[in-house]
Amino acid sequence: MSDLVETSTESQVRTIRLNRPDKRNALNADLVTALKDALRQAADDAPRVLVLTGAGTAFSAGADLADLRAMRDASPRENERDSRHLAELFRLVYQHPKPIIAKVNGHAIGGGCGLAAVCDFSVVSTEAKLGFSEVRIGFVPAIVMVFVRRNLGETAARDLLLRGRLVGAEEAVDQGLFTEAVPPEDLEARVAERAEELATETSGSAVALTKRMLAQVPGMGFEEALDYAVQMNAFARGTEDCQAGIDAFLQDEAPPWARSGTADQG
Repeated sequence: MSDLVETSTESQVRTIRLNRPDKRNALNADLVTALKDALRQAADDAPRVLVLTGAGTAFSAGADLADLRAMRDASPRENERDSRHLAELFRLVYQHPKPIIAKVNGHAIGGGCGLAAVCDFSVVSTEAKLGFSEVRIGFVPAIVMVFVRRNLGETAARDLLLRGRLVGAEEAVDQGLFTEAVPPEDLEARVAERAEELATETSGSAVALTKRMLAQVPGMGFEEALDYAVQMNAFARGTEDCQAGIDAFLQDEAPPWARSGTADQG
């Protein structure tokens, strides 16, 4: 595993930490590769919940300055390859079978803000500044737009993406970009509480299937989506978790994942 990413596991929660504090965890190709490797590994490992955060005082300052300089001289093919590399990271986070909580410990800007926003949940320090400043340097927030537009209504998306301004945590939450804003001294405990809830009160396979549907349904027409929902509903009924959960409910017992945390991960 690259030293650009640190991982630690406690009980059923794995923390993946961007580890370029001297660069405010700016995203470059090597860090994107390391994050993708860590996420793929986590998909196959035992922990049921992932927490994504940054080392030092920032979550991620967005694009690395050296990469921005190199971008000016790169060929169209090289730029496309680099863009696709970042898009694959965002897709991996968005479609990951396990729930991911962004623990936004500091500023998250540009691609760093997008990385936090694409997580399933995002708990943000009230001291963080957040936003997509790409248009202010003549760039386009193209990749993050695909995901952020799913979080936000068009009015809020235009306000953030076209103005390129940075906002405080409370405003970002009010707009729907992030889940919750808390004082920095409460961030650790609030994320731990949310992770514990997900790890012990929800079925791993049911969460994975629900995440898959949340990614697929918005791109479907009504009839296609309803047919897809019928198929997924029928499939879910036959899963080990569903059958065990129903048995536990009928017997007024806790489901197996609440008792042992070893339920099927899907």
